[in-house]
Amino acid sequence: MSVTTKKPHTEELVTVRLRVHRQNVQKIKAYAHAVESGEKRNYSVSEVFPEYEDKPNLAPLRAYRTREGLTQKQLSALTEIPQHHLSEMENGKRGIGKERARKLATALNISDYRIFL
Repeated sequence: MSVTTKKPHTEELVTVRLRVHRQNVQKIKAYAHAVESGEKRNYSVSEVFPEYEDKPNLAPLRAYRTREGLTQKQLSALTEIPQHHLSEMENGKRGIGKERARKLATALNISDYRIFL
């Protein structure tokens, strides 16, 4: 009678080389350490998207779209909002409005659409 056995887990380390701005070196090292140690950490929007630090109303759309792993084109297909309008919304050149905020919240699995207003 044959018995299925699991193969022993082998850990393989790889070397990763990155080119980053000098100001980000410590952040990258801290992140790598957290990943290796299995530590779970939440990141603020300003840490992930520093370009939105002084524009808090603009960050949620891009942040939630990125969280869901969607491109603007994919989100456009889900919401029937033209892709160039989504780009303008993310860059603060176009307002979102209540109806579009509701569509976006539904597509991005957000319970309260008002986060976009």
